[in-house]
Amino acid sequence: MYQLTRRDLAAAALAAPLASAAGKLEPLSPGIKISMQVGETVTDEDLTWIKQMGVEYLNVQTGKGRATLDNFLAIRKRVEAAGLKVWNISNNDNRNIEEITLNLPGRDAKIAWLKQYILDTGKAGIGYITYAHMANGIWSSPQETTRGGGAARAFRLETAKGVWNGKTYEGPLTHGRKYSKEELWENYTYFIREIAPVAEQAGVRIGIHPDDPPAPELGGIPRHIFGTFDGYVKALEIANSPNIGVCLCAGTWLEGGKSMGKDVFEAARAFAKMGKLWKVHFRNVTAPAPYFVETYIDNGYADMLKLMETLVEADFRGNLIADHVPGMAPGRHASWSYSMGYIRALYQAALASSGRG
Repeated sequence: MYQLTRRDLAAAALAAPLASAAGKLEPLSPGIKISMQVGETVTDEDLTWIKQMGVEYLNVQTGKGRATLDNFLAIRKRVEAAGLKVWNISNNDNRNIEEITLNLPGRDAKIAWLKQYILDTGKAGIGYITYAHMANGIWSSPQETTRGGGAARAFRLETAKGVWNGKTYEGPLTHGRKYSKEELWENYTYFIREIAPVAEQAGVRIGIHPDDPPAPELGGIPRHIFGTFDGYVKALEIANSPNIGVCLCAGTWLEGGKSMGKDVFEAARAFAKMGKLWKVHFRNVTAPAPYFVETYIDNGYADMLKLMETLVEADFRGNLIADHVPGMAPGRHASWSYSMGYIRALYQAALASSGRG
């Protein structure tokens, strides 16, 4: 078993760590932590732009081979020097790992790598990571447009393919055969019982992202564990850990529609009541599958003010990001400024209507 050393804990003390001492899961402070997604090479100008929008937290994406303790500490140091805080540091290798989900050769090596990733996250004073359990990627069709011609991800069941980390999955059987629900539950159980004690040791929360899209089956692989509310409940019971919870991607939940078992408002309330709701991907889509296009926050079928009010009423204290933001002229700054400004306005309105503003 991995053990934290005195030297490790000393490293975690850099610049007042956000996470607690190893092994102790501190409660989250009141309020929603609205955050911006950036790459680790984010420019100083962009850091200024983010602060000007009133955003205080960053979700930082690293590249291949960059998920190291030294790099995590360097990222924190730079972000905090700019007057911002790191909520989590992500890397495409730490989720959607087919060897783990399907028990393919190399599973234990991937789990060992992920354990070290979790430990290094805790050592760096960062208290959260997102994990996703898909075996054959995020499935999409050729890009389409949303309001005013903005470029956006689309999904049509008949033309969709899975993509993750440079690999494409397609066809009726992406891994050569059909997998049963029972064996996927066995694989998940093996994995989470290896990972949960390490997360507890490191003092790191792990929020699990829904399958995107949450179709009953894609490429011969069922999406029943993190594709329904009941699947989530069973998965959390199997984990039986205070450190394993939920990253509620509103857009993905909306893609599933009635097949999720609870709508996005009911799911948010239920996970919050469990004390398991730690991150929200705040985005909208045009309709549930089998066909949808991702769209601007105010242009989909969900009432996003109602969702924000639901989160405030539920006393959600975790992290909230814009995600999968459709394109907007003249470029990235316009589309993300629109999304972040809209999110902050919804949050202020929800606080006011609740009497907390």
